[in-house]
Amino acid sequence: MATKVTVVGAGAVGATCANVLAARGIASEVVLVDIKEGLSEGKMLDMFQAAATCGYKTKLTGVTATDAEGYKATANSDVIVITSGIPRKPGMTREELIGINANIVKSVVANASKWSPKAIYVIISNPMDTMTYLTLKSTGLKKNRVIGMGGALDSSRFRCYLSKATGVGIQDIDGMVIGGHGDTTMLPLLSKASIKGVPATQFLSKKKLEEVAAATMVGGATLTKLLGTSAWYAPGAAGASVVDAIINDTKAVVPCSVYLEGEYGQEDICIGVPVVLGKKGVEKIVKIDLTKEEQEKFAASADATRKVNNALYEIGAL
Repeated sequence: MATKVTVVGAGAVGATCANVLAARGIASEVVLVDIKEGLSEGKMLDMFQAAATCGYKTKLTGVTATDAEGYKATANSDVIVITSGIPRKPGMTREELIGINANIVKSVVANASKWSPKAIYVIISNPMDTMTYLTLKSTGLKKNRVIGMGGALDSSRFRCYLSKATGVGIQDIDGMVIGGHGDTTMLPLLSKASIKGVPATQFLSKKKLEEVAAATMVGGATLTKLLGTSAWYAPGAAGASVVDAIINDTKAVVPCSVYLEGEYGQEDICIGVPVVLGKKGVEKIVKIDLTKEEQEKFAASADATRKVNNALYEIGAL
């Protein structure tokens, strides 16, 4: 069955996401959209020129769009990935982006929804939890159709640092990060980390595990400092992995920012928790047992995320 994914924002993250979607054959068609003339068209042409050597057959379309009419080529998309907005610069937090990116994300969702009323949205734009909340609240979409990507990315970084610390291949490592997608709000679950089913505590000391968690929490900031801008390979790939679970109905368990209505003791908030992803989007919120310390940290993370969400009302975005 033909499947179609639109990625809005042809910057480094959006282009990487589109490239992974194409190279892995996740969707039959990928449309890349940007407001800058020629940017998405050029990047998609570049990807198409790689198709012969990489062996993929995905239909690739690049579009310049500044209004709803420009989104016509995205019609009937199954999934819409939103990466639009300005990236972080050194010293800038994700939360500082809210005033600029809120208006951009609202505009994108309004334009895209005109042509794809049944689409599922995957939000990558920062501050990601707040942009996910904004998308849900400003559209009235059902909560299963709005998904923030952050937990998938943070968990991949957690596994990266666990691999570096243990010397074990990353594919054999299982690690999950929940909570807010922020340097101080994310919660790497050390109690659940394992290697081929063996608790990570049998490989690393408590001190070393805490160092791994600390490195994970500033994983994005570390790259921003090194690169001078936000990372793109891991975020783009994480976004594509979420799309894969939806498009191919894999029922994968992935930590994502989703709307809670009492789960984990939280209401009226989008924040990272493990969910089952499939063709309907969020098909189930998975309840896992947290230690007392983890419960307290998750609650604190939710409080911090709500403070950022409140800014949406202060600036009139909601």
